[in-house]
Amino acid sequence: MATVIFYEKPGCINNTLQKSMLEASGHTVDARSLLTAAWTPDALRPFFGELPVDQWFNRSAPQVKSGAVIPERMSAAQALDAMCAEPLLIRRPLMQVDADKRCGFHPLDVDAWIGLTKTEQTNADVESCPKTHDAAPCPTPAGA
Repeated sequence: MATVIFYEKPGCINNTLQKSMLEASGHTVDARSLLTAAWTPDALRPFFGELPVDQWFNRSAPQVKSGAVIPERMSAAQALDAMCAEPLLIRRPLMQVDADKRCGFHPLDVDAWIGLTKTEQTNADVESCPKTHDAAPCPTPAGA
C-alpha cells in the first residue's frame, strides 16, 4: 500500500470521499491544504503531467465559472502563475506517491496507479463538484 500526499480543499465533500476511498483501500493519506501550500510554478507543474492546460483547472472555481479566467485561452506559464496566485483555480486533488505526482481523481485511473478497493463509487464521478450554481459553495476554512 502507498502513502499518498493528498492536497485538498479542506471541507470539500468530494475530497473527503476520495480520501475515504484511498484509506478503505489500505493507503495512508497525508492530507494537506491545497489553499495554504506555498505553490510555485516549478512545484506545481509536475502534477499535471501530459494533461492539456485547460484540464489543469478546477471548473467549479468562481473565477472560471464567471468567465474571468478562461482556461482554454491560457498558456502553461499563465495558468501556473494564476494558480499560484489563486489556488482555488487548481483542479483537485493533487496527489503524490513517492516521486509520482497526479492531478484529479478518476477512480479507475487511481486504481490502475496505486489500487482502489471496488465500491459503488468506483465508476462514479467523484471529482466534479456536487454543488449546483444555486447552492451555497463549500466553505473555505478560516486562514486558508
